[in-house]
Amino acid sequence: MAKGFSLDDLWNSASPGDRAFQPDIISSLPEPARRYLEHAIAPGTQLSSAVRLRMHGEIKRWLPFTAEQVIVRDRGFIWSATVRMNGMPIRGFDRLVDGEGSMRWRLFGIIPVMTASGPDITRSAAGRVAGEAVWLPSALCDSSVSWTATDSSRLHAKFTTDGHESDLECRIDDRGRIESLKMQRWGNPDGRGFRHIDFGCFAENEGTFNGYTIPTRLRVGWYFDTPRFETEGEFFRCTIDSAEFR
Repeated sequence: MAKGFSLDDLWNSASPGDRAFQPDIISSLPEPARRYLEHAIAPGTQLSSAVRLRMHGEIKRWLPFTAEQVIVRDRGFIWSATVRMNGMPIRGFDRLVDGEGSMRWRLFGIIPVMTASGPDITRSAAGRVAGEAVWLPSALCDSSVSWTATDSSRLHAKFTTDGHESDLECRIDDRGRIESLKMQRWGNPDGRGFRHIDFGCFAENEGTFNGYTIPTRLRVGWYFDTPRFETEGEFFRCTIDSAEFR
């Protein structure tokens, strides 16, 4: 990783959870928020500060990839992957660590394909990690998260990531399972300049790991909840193979 900071470094920096989840700690939240969190976190589960994911899927022109990701609450994330293009490996990472976002991708791990950093990349990465909070549900139990419910199946979680405010709209079923997520994310998918654009995902499956139930098969993209999502916005499909919490 750039500046010598690796995925393992980020994982090892996380402090193990020091308290357990019990439904009474969310008793003041709206009913749909309680239903989601009680579905996502089993009673007695340690409220973790980090998650380590292994996944596979397809990205952009539906190129296959395998990846590992670490998300640490209050520090950020690193997503390290190998993408195959015509059988050739492109290796690299997207990340946001301690308020600095960057991307670096190289063919065979040697020939530069894409490098990006700066305020717009950081702001976009902050939006990404906000949306991925559903892979670390313990982060959504914090008192800094403001929950409101539009109706029995749609709720909003408002919080700040690296100084950037996020409003995560979650649609859930009657059990509390997440069906979709939507937010305004800073990005430039069409080359017309960075701006806030509808972004989100459909969650098509879920799995339980160490007391946490999280989405495990997702379709992700820009222009969410519009016809453009299907025709040009969707760019990422993934399946979570394993999840470890700390």
